Order: sequence, then C-alpha cells, then structure tokens
Amino acid sequence: MSYGFRDRLVNDTDRRTWYGAALLLLVVAPFVLPPFQVTLLTEVLVFAIFATAFNLLYGYTGLLSFGHAMFLAVAGYTVAKVVQVVAPALNFAGIFGGASVLVTFVVAVILGVIAATLLAIFVGYLSVQLTEIYFALITLSFSMAIYFIALQSIIVNTNGSDGLTFLLGDVNLFGFEFTLMNIRYPLVYYFIVLLFFVGALYALWRVVQSPFGMVCRAIRENPDRAEAMGIDVTRHSWYTFIVSGAFSGLAGTLLIPLLTNVNPGQAHWTTSAEPVIMTVIGGPYSFLGPVAGAFTYRYLRWGISRVPALEAHWQLFMGLLILIVVLFFNQGVAGGLARVREWVVEGANGQTGTEAEKAD
Repeated sequence: MSYGFRDRLVNDTDRRTWYGAALLLLVVAPFVLPPFQVTLLTEVLVFAIFATAFNLLYGYTGLLSFGHAMFLAVAGYTVAKVVQVVAPALNFAGIFGGASVLVTFVVAVILGVIAATLLAIFVGYLSVQLTEIYFALITLSFSMAIYFIALQSIIVNTNGSDGLTFLLGDVNLFGFEFTLMNIRYPLVYYFIVLLFFVGALYALWRVVQSPFGMVCRAIRENPDRAEAMGIDVTRHSWYTFIVSGAFSGLAGTLLIPLLTNVNPGQAHWTTSAEPVIMTVIGGPYSFLGPVAGAFTYRYLRWGISRVPALEAHWQLFMGLLILIVVLFFNQGVAGGLARVREWVVEGANGQTGTEAEKAD
C-alpha cells in the first residue's frame, strides 16, 4: 500500500470521525442546553439547509441570487394554509385522529416543497437567460414581487403585514402523546429538524459529488469553455436553480412552524441577504462552508444581542466581523477550521507519516 493511498484513507477516516462527533454533539445538545438555546439551535439548522441550498447555485455554479427568500416565503405560506385551511376542510382530525397534527405537518412539508419547486421552475427559466449582475437583479425583482403580493394579499388572503400565525399541537401516536412544536422547549421539533438537516445535507452532497455537480463547477470556472465542450449552460443552470429552490423551500417549511408565523418579511431582500452573508462567512467553495457560516452568523448575532451597547449598533459590529473574515480568512470559517484540523492531524501523524514514507 503506497503512502499516498494510506494518507488519503487516514484523511477519509479522520473526516468521518469529525462528522460523527459533530452529529453526536447535535444529538446530545438539546438535553444539556436551556430551552431558548434549543430553539436557537433549531433555527440555525434550518438556516444551514437554506444557506447550503443557496450555495449550490452560488458557490458551485457561480450564480449569485438576491431573491432566494421567495422560496422560503412561498413554502411557509403553503404550510400555513395547509394547517389553517386544507386540514380542517378535509377533516384530518376525523380521519387520522390523534395523528392528524403529524399528518398535517407531513402534507404541509410536501406541498410546501412542491410550491417552491414550481416557483423555481418558472422564475429560474426566466432568470438563467441573464448572467452576472443582471441575474442577481432579476431574482431580487421576483422576490420583491412575492413580498408585495404577500403584503397586499393579492392572490390569497395572507393577512397583510401581520401574516398568518399557527401552532402545531399535540400528537397521539400508538399511545404516545407529545407536542409536535412546543414553543417553550421544542425538543421533538428539534429532532425532526435534525433529521431533515442530515437528510438534506446528504442529498445535496450527493448532488455536488455527482457528474451534475462537476458540470456546475465547470460552469462556475468558465461558462464559455463549458459551452464549447457541449454543455448547455443555460439549461444546466436552470436545473441547478430548481434544485436550489426546492431545498430552500424545504428550509421554509421547517422554519415557519418554528417561528409559528409567516409574514411578508420572509420574502424581503433582507431575508435573501442572510444566506449570502452566511455563505461568505463560512466559505462558498467548501460544501460545509454555509453550515459553518450559519452557525457563526446566528450565534454572533445572538452574542451581540446580549450586550445592549453592541445591540444598539449591531449592523456596524456585524459588518466589522464580516470584514475581518473576508480579509483574513480567504476560504471563510470553513477554510480556517480545515487548516486547524490539518495542523492537528499533521501534528499527531507527522512522525508516523515520515516513518511510513521512509519504509516505502
């Protein structure tokens, strides 16, 4: 066995160990954290899905969207309508009994993702006809159009700026009773989100590791050369937009029940800016960069809110922190963590590696 192959095998094993340790921490966390921190961590996991889905379009394909919040909002409004209108109209309580709340949630998630996907098909087809700043502007325009529609209740009743409020109640499943979304201590909902988080990240990882993902990278590096190689850049970008929009919609279906309210603010450009900031902080060229960025951004924002003097000017301090990351971490937080991990591994295995190389 050559040392190079052995080194790669050790690195893969080490990477799996780190991932396993991180997952174990996420499983244990809600049992040791106070209730508010469990809610915050749940929100971070949802935004990690959102940022990773956004990065499929930005970091892997080179298309900067300023309107991804539209998928979050459309999926969220779909969930609210299913809970408030569809489930009562179809008498889910009478049909499914104690499991009606859980069935309603599952149906809401499915329909929310479908709604976001359909929107991504339409918006994406028009958006990918343009490139660079024009692509960013048209996605921003569509998102603000969704914001205006929700604010004015043009197509359906969205209750204007107040939005729609709902709460997922109690479930009685095979004799076990629990509250699906407990606003004081969302333990059950946390593990539901964690399950979706792991599944979504694995699915997106398979996408970026597939030939489809390799084509995305080719388009990002040089779309003209990719076109010359026979790749239909516009069509492939459209497909990427659809996948990104679908997973962003999934994040929306998970976020709104946690917040217990959906309002036009979820479609505003300020919400669209959040996955952009998370991706820049975390590192757009690392698959887990947006995840690291989501954790960093949300917990920094929470830390600033704990200090009144900083909270009064939180945009200034958050801007300075982002500036520091951009200037001193060229691959974002994920790049910095990767370098730390490499130093630790090299320090632990350096002597062994040298001896093995001499032996070969």
